[in-house]
Amino acid sequence: MTTSCDFTALVIDMLGETERCPAPAAAWDDLEQELGIPLPDDYKTLISRYAPVQLNHHLFLNHPSTDRWNLGRFMRDTVDTFMSHSDLTDVVRQGFTDPPFGAPSGLIPLLNSDRGEGLFGAFDAGTGQWRLFACDGDEALYYEYKMPFSEWLHRYLAGEDMFGPGSGVFYPGPIVFESMPMTATEAMIHWKGPERGM
Repeated sequence: MTTSCDFTALVIDMLGETERCPAPAAAWDDLEQELGIPLPDDYKTLISRYAPVQLNHHLFLNHPSTDRWNLGRFMRDTVDTFMSHSDLTDVVRQGFTDPPFGAPSGLIPLLNSDRGEGLFGAFDAGTGQWRLFACDGDEALYYEYKMPFSEWLHRYLAGEDMFGPGSGVFYPGPIVFESMPMTATEAMIHWKGPERGM
């Protein structure tokens, strides 16, 4: 069986090197203190290395230490939105009731797409493990993916259905990156990762 570290390396190989400065450890410490739980190591590694960015035209990765595209703000805003505007039937069916969204025991937003999809994590205090739940964005159905974040991201970028049945979007060739402008006047920049034989 492939380990989380293996998938983290596979994602880095797929995305290539970056000139971005990694998020300082203090930014993660502050966010985890606010959440009251530790975030997955592979999630922190990949977000720190590449965010803020949009991948393959759809997937947004926010960053813990930027003013714009701030991960902590994204998490708070998404929790508020889902708590006030969502049909919670499927969330309750998955076992989340008190409250179903937000740390430390509810669904915590990890990333989203421009198609209304969202990936959430849930921390199991008993085992210290994370569970991943993807919301399809259309019918507010939640699908559990029993794998580490890095495996989920690798499979998503390979075009698999990672937001529920029929959700896969495959783009052959290198991953396409789009910068998320840090000011209102900054232009968006596009670039591509290395060839990946797909």
